[in-house]
Amino acid sequence: MPRVFIPPLLRPLTDGRESLDVAGHTVAEVIESLDRQFPGVRSRLVEGDRLKPGLCVGIGTKVAARGLSSKVGSDDEVHFLPAIGGG
Repeated sequence: MPRVFIPPLLRPLTDGRESLDVAGHTVAEVIESLDRQFPGVRSRLVEGDRLKPGLCVGIGTKVAARGLSSKVGSDDEVHFLPAIGGG
């Protein structure tokens, strides 16, 4: 199962856990699995049918370009990160 690293602002919802192994083959499925265990996680990460503005997801060592539909492997690490903009 993928290992999800929980951002500090979500840890109150996950009983303080910093990481969890959850089921899912896409980012959306991973978020749904998290939300079943810890209600409220989805509403903090998702708006409509996409990640909330200002948020991106890292899978392994890459930023997922396809958002919620990005594939997640069983050995992947998943990180929810603030999106970085430049100028």
